[in-house]
Amino acid sequence: MSRIGKNPITVPEGVTVEIKDNMITAKGKLGELTQEYSEIEIKMEDGTITLERSSDKKDLRAKHGLYRALIANMIEGVSKGWTKELEMVGVGYRASNQGQKLDLAVGFSHNIVLDIAPEVTVETISEKGKNPRVKLTSFDKQLVGQVAAKIRGFRRPEPYKGKGIKFVGEEIRRKAGKSA
Repeated sequence: MSRIGKNPITVPEGVTVEIKDNMITAKGKLGELTQEYSEIEIKMEDGTITLERSSDKKDLRAKHGLYRALIANMIEGVSKGWTKELEMVGVGYRASNQGQKLDLAVGFSHNIVLDIAPEVTVETISEKGKNPRVKLTSFDKQLVGQVAAKIRGFRRPEPYKGKGIKFVGEEIRRKAGKSA
C-alpha cells in the first residue's frame, strides 16, 4: 500500500472539510480551496480523513498518494498558509512592490513589472548589506510555487558567479572558470 496514501490526515480546529460529488472543499481562516478527485474513496470520521483505493492498479496507486498529498496541502494552507522566499544575488538587483505589482531590476535594460495574483501576498525586504528578498505568502501552495517559479525564471542563478534569483536556502552548484 502507498506509504503516503495510507497516512490519515488530521483536520485542525477552525477548518471545515466538505466531501460532495467527487469534490472536496476545505474552508479555514485564511481562505477556501476545492479539489476534484476520481477513483479514490475519501472518508471522514472524528476529524480525520482517510483515503482508500479499490485495487492495486498502477494508476490507482499513484492517485492514492497524489490526492492524499493535495488534500493535506489544502488543509495546511487554509489553516497556516504557505510561504516562499526568493533572494536576488547580483550587483544592482533590486525589488520593490506597490500593492500587487512587483517591480524587479535584474540587469536588463528595463525593469520587469509583474502583476501578482490577488490570493498571493507579496512583500519585498531590502536591508543594507544584504541581498534583496521577495516574500510570497498564500493559502494555495500550488499558486505560491507557480508565482515563485515565474519570478525565478526571469533570471535563473548561473553556476559561475551565482548571480540571479534563487530560493532562500537553495544551493547553487558552482563551476570553476576558465583559469582553473
